[in-house]
Amino acid sequence: MKTIFTTGAAFAACAAPSLARADSLLESIGQYRSDIVYQSIQQMTMVAIAGGLAILVAVPLGVYLSRATGKQARFAQVLLQTLNIGQAVPKLALLALAMSVLGIGRWPSIFGLWVATLLPIVLNTLEGLRAVPRPLIEAATGMGMTPTQILLRVELPNALYVIFAGIRTALAITVGTAPLAFLVGGGGLGELIFTGIDMNDFSMLLAGAIPTALLAILTDLFVGQMQAHLVSRGVNPQR
Repeated sequence: MKTIFTTGAAFAACAAPSLARADSLLESIGQYRSDIVYQSIQQMTMVAIAGGLAILVAVPLGVYLSRATGKQARFAQVLLQTLNIGQAVPKLALLALAMSVLGIGRWPSIFGLWVATLLPIVLNTLEGLRAVPRPLIEAATGMGMTPTQILLRVELPNALYVIFAGIRTALAITVGTAPLAFLVGGGGLGELIFTGIDMNDFSMLLAGAIPTALLAILTDLFVGQMQAHLVSRGVNPQR
């Protein structure tokens, strides 16, 4: 018993400095509360605008690519390769290019984030539509449904789970990329991150990095809940 008590006391003595440092670090991060709230709103506003625009463009684009034949198929391949190049270009270079065309501020940042968000949604829309069982489409055709009705009532509902998976991936990546917008005058939590790096202030860096990671996780969970509730039971493995 004496040995256990001695070991516990030694562990407590060793842990006390670590706990004190953790408390001190939390207090240091806490002093940036107002900045964290303001910059988080800035960042998520940019993500919401870029993500919304990306969905409006990428889903129809994925539908078009799934139907391209003949000469259209060659154009579709060129379009897909262009999107791949846009995804492969470093995000900072993409933002710098947007800044050179659109100037400094929020809109160049939104444009860069929009380009970075497109490809996963396009690819998942394309993959989801191609995975719709052919007998379903043939049955809908036999019932006299038009191609538009088949798309809206058969193909998209069956592909929706895969499309949502692409949206989840794209938005989580976009939230993690958004701090770079600070470098082109877009604001966001990058102000704390890059200023902390520049000033060698670890607590300021964490005040930007930790909320960014939490926002990415919360965004993924939020879209995941939408995916679970909006996708019909028959094609949703979560229900």
